[in-house]
Formats: sequence, C-alpha cells, structure tokens
Amino acid sequence: MADMTGGTSETRTLRGFAVISASALSTQSGAAVGSLAFSTMTPVGVVAVRQLVASLVLLPMTRPRLWQFTGSQWWPLALLALFFAGMNTALYAAVDRVGLGMAVTIEFLGPLAVALISGRRPRDAACAALALSGVVLLTQPGPTSDVLGLSFAVIAAVCWAGYILTNRVVGRRLPGVQGTAVATALSACVTVPIAAVIVWQAQPPAQAFLFAAAAGILATAVPYSLDLIVLRRISPVVFGLGMSMHPFFAALIGLVALSEDLPLIAWAGICLLYT
Repeated sequence: MADMTGGTSETRTLRGFAVISASALSTQSGAAVGSLAFSTMTPVGVVAVRQLVASLVLLPMTRPRLWQFTGSQWWPLALLALFFAGMNTALYAAVDRVGLGMAVTIEFLGPLAVALISGRRPRDAACAALALSGVVLLTQPGPTSDVLGLSFAVIAAVCWAGYILTNRVVGRRLPGVQGTAVATALSACVTVPIAAVIVWQAQPPAQAFLFAAAAGILATAVPYSLDLIVLRRISPVVFGLGMSMHPFFAALIGLVALSEDLPLIAWAGICLLYT
C-alpha cells in the first residue's frame, strides 16, 4: 500500500481505483451477509454487532493513545463516528425494505455529490443529470413506492458524503488507521445499547450473530481501513467517482447471493451512473 505514493499521477490513480474496487466488493459482500440476520436481529442490531466486532479487530491492531489526542483530533473523530452510525443504520434499514442493489445505488448519490462539487467542471451538471436520471429509472417513484425505504437510502447518501469528507480530515490528523478504529468504537458505543434491548427481546439464533460478525469484518474493518489509506493518496473527486463500483457490486451480489431480480430498466439506471 505504501507503494501507492510512487510512480506517475496516472499510476497512482489506477492503484487508487484498484483499492477502492476491493473496498467496494468487500463492503457489499458484507452487507449481503449481514442482511441474512435482519429478520431476527433487525438492521440496528446487525449494525451494532458489526461495529462492535470491527472495533475489537481494529483497536488491538492500532493501539491508539487516546490520552494524547487533541481537540482538533477528537472533533472529526466524533463526527466520523456519527456518520458511521447513521450511514450503516440507514443503509441497512433501506436494504431491508427495497433491496441491496436499489439501496446502494441511491446511497451512491452521496459520493457522487462530493465528486461533482469538488470537481466543478463544465460537464459536471450534465453528469449529475444523467446520474439522477439513472436513479429515477432505478427507483421508478410512484404511488406504490416504498417511500420510507427510499428515504432511508437518501439519509445513507448524505452520511456517506459526510464520511468521505470527514475521513479525509481524520486521515491527515492521525497516523495509520487509528482514526478508523476509534471512530468505529465510538459508533459502537452509540448503537450497542439499542441493540442490547433488541437482542434481549428477540433472542436471535447464534447464526444471526455470526452473520453480523462477518459483516463487521467484510463491511467495516476491511473497507474502512482501505478507504482511509487511499484517501491520503487521491483527491475526493477521484475517490467519489471510484465509489461508482458500489452500485454495480451491490446489484450483482444482490442478484447472485440474495436472489434480488432487478428489472431491465433498473439495470439501465445503474448503467447511467457510469456515464
């Protein structure tokens, strides 16, 4: 990963896209596995276990010296933890109602907005219009639409945009993946008490905890660490555009692993996001 700083600008960009693709594949695989526990643990419960497991993996690896953190380091960490909790909870709630492919495609509007706002190129408005057309084709809003599920996906998009911008600040102020570890632990502190009540009432089977724990590794520990590293090497514009791999992987994994059969017009909508 350290080699990413060497070579030409084009080489660094290609390497950055490769890391982003690996992060996207891991994230969506983890989301698919975690969704298998929704029926007994609820999305909030899965998110809580996921963040807790991820923090138990990351904290021993990074061993952050919390007592040495300054105020300028703590405030972006707290904000990043808030975005972690909001993004994951809203996304999983959306996945539970509208499916993985649709939820992640709408969520992708967050990093897309970051890329367009940061880029400010003349063609950005046209790109935004095409992307919005793709989302409209995918969601096909109407009287029978799951408005609540779509709203959760939009909330996840806003949090994802905040995650990208805040994670870049954290990466500059803390070495390694200490920031990711601490922010993940803070988000777990927010969600675990709520999940404890849910688990106490629902009494989910052991396999539900295994699914949620696997999601913690695949959808949190691995991609968050990769994102933090790559954000030090590339601009938010490149990172935001690289996030376009998420809708594709989400739709593909949803089709193969979760039997989510998106209509042809929905696939057309996803393709518009790549124009």
